[in-house]
Amino acid sequence: MRALIQRVSGASVSIAGELVSQIGQGLLVLLGVRQGDTAAEADFLADKCLHLRVFEDAAGKMNLSLLDLEGEILVVSQFTLYGDTRRGRRPSFIDAARPDISEPLYERFVERLACSGLPVSTGRFGAIMEVRLVNDGPVTIMLEKEHEDVHESRHHQE
Repeated sequence: MRALIQRVSGASVSIAGELVSQIGQGLLVLLGVRQGDTAAEADFLADKCLHLRVFEDAAGKMNLSLLDLEGEILVVSQFTLYGDTRRGRRPSFIDAARPDISEPLYERFVERLACSGLPVSTGRFGAIMEVRLVNDGPVTIMLEKEHEDVHESRHHQE
């Protein structure tokens, strides 16, 4: 599972010209689900997003988390985070999980974030969305939690 995190001063999602979600200061999270991902990956990444220290403190150092800031979160599903461009010119999305697998994990991720008590907004799963954002910094970080069998097979190869 991958989460592309962007620190924003504001972000929004529109579908067919209609504003669906909007946040102020916080994080825009583009979430991609991979084949084989489980609830464990969703929980891990949600907790990582909440505690990741990417907001500046009074001294100008990135020492504050979203929880410290009491910021907002906008989560948008993005299967294209698993686009493989190693061959050819058109991305392959073979590693991305099918919607019947990815949607429940996306929802689990959002629910885990909501348990924090912070405002959580979303796009609409599977929809063609227009995402607008003002990247603050800019700060953009890729978080990834691979399923355990991937780590184990890599460890055994070393």
